[in-house]
Amino acid sequence: MPKKPAQPRASNSQSAQPRPAKPRAHARPAAPALEVNASNGMPLGMPPSRFLTQYWQKHPLLIRGALAGWQVPITPEDLAGLACEETVLARIVHRERKRASWTLQPGPYSEATFTGLPERDWTLLVQDVDKWDAEVACLLDFVRFLPTWRIDDVMVSYATDGGGVGPHIDQYDVFLVQGIGRRRWSINTERNAPRALRPGTDLKLLAEFAPTHSFALEPGDVLYLPPDVPHDGVAEGACMTFSIGMRAPAESELLLDLAEHLAEQIPDTQRYSDPDLRPARARGLIDSAVLARVRAQLGPFAQRIKAGELALWFGRMITRYRSAALIAGNGQPASLEQVRAMLLSGRALLRHPFARFAWIEHGAEGASLFAAGHMVHCPRALAEALCANARIEPDDAVLRDGSALTALRDLLAVGCVQFARAPRKRA
Repeated sequence: MPKKPAQPRASNSQSAQPRPAKPRAHARPAAPALEVNASNGMPLGMPPSRFLTQYWQKHPLLIRGALAGWQVPITPEDLAGLACEETVLARIVHRERKRASWTLQPGPYSEATFTGLPERDWTLLVQDVDKWDAEVACLLDFVRFLPTWRIDDVMVSYATDGGGVGPHIDQYDVFLVQGIGRRRWSINTERNAPRALRPGTDLKLLAEFAPTHSFALEPGDVLYLPPDVPHDGVAEGACMTFSIGMRAPAESELLLDLAEHLAEQIPDTQRYSDPDLRPARARGLIDSAVLARVRAQLGPFAQRIKAGELALWFGRMITRYRSAALIAGNGQPASLEQVRAMLLSGRALLRHPFARFAWIEHGAEGASLFAAGHMVHCPRALAEALCANARIEPDDAVLRDGSALTALRDLLAVGCVQFARAPRKRA
């Protein structure tokens, strides 16, 4: 029988109370080995079932000698020739060492492109090489334990000394097979590693990267990386790397495709209806009764949508639905001073004749105003005025609010409103 717990010992101080025992911290399970050696009959260094259980979508794994003796089926010259084809997706990434920056040069290319490249610090990457070269496609046998529909492509990269694409993360699993030469990979395995991206670049590069591990891959070595692991590969001399990437559709892509699939099965006779409609409280208002009808008509598909998101989606959708013309502004927002000056000069504000307007309430005075699929926040008075009137005079009180001018500036930029011609001066 289990023994009774011991009673706390009395303290010399009468006011002292027994201290509660500290709860034991639950130790996080130790990560499996980061590096293994392949063996005959086990190119993964372990059975596929163990790899899937311990590493797949969980932890990186470096497999030494996974494809020892593999003869690379394509030369750097072949890869450059493929990158010159119009239908091939290729890109060159240039590394600027002094500035620690990378720039993108998209394909297709000409022969002159490659003769003009520097001796080092650039990388050529070509997607879907397995679709163009049957011998490269044989590399997919390495991952034959995975469902074929899960495999995307084999991307091949050729890098000169110092070449690389910069520190980044991928949103899919990838097996990095070293073909020719040597490449040094650095990774960060910490869960809370920084993942913010650098601004102002065509490449999705990490703003900060502090590797926890670094290792050089020789020909035949394979590095497996699950999604969302920060990593950076730099060529140590000229090298070729073959990346077997997996297909991983985003949840938004799955949802969009499912919506289109379901929509195809619904006849056009099933439409939005409101037999319980009551007189509108205000022109253009999308009230809670409207949103309740929309949610009911969408059925279970709408259950995961929050009320606020449903309102914002419906406002955008219903104001661009069956638009008879494309509304386009100059895309360059005017300054608030310019908007104010136009009003002071006597220029009235006009709604674009093809723009539909609607709005939803935000508190007692605020609104989200929708116009031809665009949305701006503004005072409720401005939303009501634009929905009720095709023309607003420049001295109207609704235009005096600073937030109203900000909303007008944004609507002018997309072309949903415009200024009337300047009034003619009397002789």
